[in-house]
Amino acid sequence: MDGNGRWAKSHGLPRVEGHRRGVEAARKVVRAAPDLGISYLTLFGFSSENWRRPDAEVHDLMGLLRLYLRNEVAALHKNGARLRVIGDRNRLAKDIRQLIESAEELTAGNTRLQLMIALSYGGRADIVCAARELAEAARAGRIDPCDIDETVFERELLTADIPDPDLLIRTSGEMRISNFLLWQSAYSEIIFTDRLWPDFGRSDLEQAIEEFHRRERRYGASSG
Repeated sequence: MDGNGRWAKSHGLPRVEGHRRGVEAARKVVRAAPDLGISYLTLFGFSSENWRRPDAEVHDLMGLLRLYLRNEVAALHKNGARLRVIGDRNRLAKDIRQLIESAEELTAGNTRLQLMIALSYGGRADIVCAARELAEAARAGRIDPCDIDETVFERELLTADIPDPDLLIRTSGEMRISNFLLWQSAYSEIIFTDRLWPDFGRSDLEQAIEEFHRRERRYGASSG
């Protein structure tokens, strides 16, 4: 979900206003997803690298996160969405961690939409942590290194019980995935759009899905 800062600059507004509009865009996409046949949706809300941003901007982003968790969870629950957070929660403030835990507990039984929000998340760190867990298990004799394959490895990732993404959308014209779900997106179809995230809405999501269905997914095999 990229382009909040550029959107704000182009409108002569402070960056925090771009982030506020970005939250509204996320709200629209979450509401539209189930109607468009999407049962799993992962939003990259805050990366592990985003901690390097100026303190004032990080403070504003955390404030918006608090507001989202306080104001949106009831609506998510009402609409049958289950909220889950992936990432390094230890770097988040205690009250934010408590809000996340309460939201996850409240919505745990919902099945209409599985909504994952990646916070303080990095794809490389996810892979490293999984490797460390398996190394510790092998050292303790709980697993034979010869038994480690892709399936075993995936069980240690933060997305262990979440399907790999079929489609990855990157907004704002940037053509990279920026350390997002590196293992999981190995065979994802990727769509890059020039649309800045605050301007992204249901029609953009519909167009991305239509483009996805026009593609032939071969997973390394020859086309038939």
